[in-house]
Amino acid sequence: MKFQPDRFDAQAITAYGPGWVAVDGEKTSASTVLSSRGQRFDWQCSSFADLTAAHFAQLADLQPEVIVFGSGARLRFAPPAWLAPLMRRRIGVETMDTQAACRTYNILAGEGRHVVAALLLEA
Repeated sequence: MKFQPDRFDAQAITAYGPGWVAVDGEKTSASTVLSSRGQRFDWQCSSFADLTAAHFAQLADLQPEVIVFGSGARLRFAPPAWLAPLMRRRIGVETMDTQAACRTYNILAGEGRHVVAALLLEA
């Protein structure tokens, strides 16, 4: 029995591994922001220590329903103050390791949700 949709209208994460993801078959090792509405850009951080409040404020401008934050190889949470711009706009944030975030993004995007994946990819 087939459970996947025949057609995926949003950008999809087609593969991932330690320190890289492939979006629609295009592999990258740079931290990436990916939206189910078609936006994709490098997230200017190469480690969790590089992240700042500005990285999360930038995500608010995309106005998604929910942001899936992939925090790298292990689960790490952003300080609550950094998430304040998102909370003010009533944007949900789910934090998980990057590989789990890839899977979750695909599920939500496949359901037609306006989701943004902010994926931290560390070397």
